[in-house]
Amino acid sequence: MNAYPVENRAQVGIVTDKLSDQIYRLLRERIVRGQLRAASRIDLPALMAELGISKTPLREALARLELDHLVVTKPRSGTYVAELTVEDIREVCDLRKGFEWVATFEATSKMPAALLRELRAEIVDAEQQARDGNYDPFFASDLRLHRTIVQHSGNRRLIRAREALEAYVDWMRVVGATGVHRIAGSTRRHLEIVDAMLAGKAEQARDAAAIHVEEVKVWTIEDFAQLR
Repeated sequence: MNAYPVENRAQVGIVTDKLSDQIYRLLRERIVRGQLRAASRIDLPALMAELGISKTPLREALARLELDHLVVTKPRSGTYVAELTVEDIREVCDLRKGFEWVATFEATSKMPAALLRELRAEIVDAEQQARDGNYDPFFASDLRLHRTIVQHSGNRRLIRAREALEAYVDWMRVVGATGVHRIAGSTRRHLEIVDAMLAGKAEQARDAAAIHVEEVKVWTIEDFAQLR
């Protein structure tokens, strides 16, 4: 969804997804984009008033966010936005490296060449737009490339496990590794991955994916340290 109906609930009503799912996505987006700041207390009454909702769907959404490690509940204190740590970055990147190492190898023989060429064109265009100051196409291309590769792995459990990391991966995209020089490095690796897959070189593609995620980990930790 590009917009959240819950934002305009009073005007248009809810007619599709479960309300708690919409609230979950909305709050996750606000956390990931920094609109709800790390370590800040979440004002439940204010959210209920803003969104025109009751406590039950809000608490259901917060319970899911807690499972994602995006919020923490402190007894007799309230619910707070979690703080991203260097250890979080290491753990998520190490998990992601393992997932994508397997997924890239498996997907090489399964992804259509036309789809790979389409992804390649997006990668090239996104880097050029980033050089012009527009980073959104890079974020979209980066997300689509990695998600598409995982989805074509044919491993349902791997796909679900990777999806569980999505919010944290998005959060890390915002806090670090987004400068033009970082994007150039990621673009180089993205092209190495896709070109190896197009050539049917599964081991080469797999290794490029692992190197890429390891580099992203190092860059993100470096950039994150400068923000603290």
